[in-house]
Amino acid sequence: MAYYGILMEKTDGLARLTLNRPEVANGFNVPMCDSILAALADVASDESLRAMVIQAAGKVFSVGGDLVQMKEAVDKDDIDSLVRIAEQVNEISLALKKLGIPVIMLVDGPVAGAAFNMVLASDFCIASEKSKFIQAFVGVGLAPDAGGLFLLTRSIGINRATQITMTGEAVSAEKALDWGFVYKVCESEKVTKVADQLLKKLARGSKNTYRAIKSMVWESEFSAWENYAKLELSLQKELAFTEDFKEGVRAHSERRRPKFLGK
Repeated sequence: MAYYGILMEKTDGLARLTLNRPEVANGFNVPMCDSILAALADVASDESLRAMVIQAAGKVFSVGGDLVQMKEAVDKDDIDSLVRIAEQVNEISLALKKLGIPVIMLVDGPVAGAAFNMVLASDFCIASEKSKFIQAFVGVGLAPDAGGLFLLTRSIGINRATQITMTGEAVSAEKALDWGFVYKVCESEKVTKVADQLLKKLARGSKNTYRAIKSMVWESEFSAWENYAKLELSLQKELAFTEDFKEGVRAHSERRRPKFLGK
């Protein structure tokens, strides 16, 4: 299958997906999200696979939503495409969390917005010292998407989750390790080596056990996700029609601070 914005390969029981739009800092748009969802569906149906690795080309793992496309949508008053992106990124996080094999994120550089929340939906995140994690939504007048607060509150607690989403403050790789949503932190050139060590360790275990663990984790903590997703999408639709969101996107494009008026 031909994919847009990603590279996908499957070898020796390992699926490897690479975000491949470095020219826009691996920002997500509708065609790219369609490709990611198709790739995840393929992985879910392939019984030969034992693990999945997700990585990115370029110096930025991902800025989350493609702000260039958002600016075009705002200028054209194309709210439907903005809402579709919100639906898609939630579907991606949901698919990652429900995948029956271990999912490992390799992060080397900034991770923002929906991409941060997809990291939270994975089972392991190996990050370089250059990585930082940003809930960037407040800067453009949106609320977290991709299952953001559902995942974040369960990962780092309600207070920390509220604070970093309200302020947009970056979380360093070391702090992320301390808070528990990063598995290992290493030098940039060692990220792949550390991942290979983890994959060797996981290869010794039973696929049946991993599938059972992920199923139990889902039932114990995430089975209410579908109801949360309805609220998330409803709020994103509401916010996408506000003047504050349009101002946030335009301010980012013009490299200035937004002037929000609560409208």
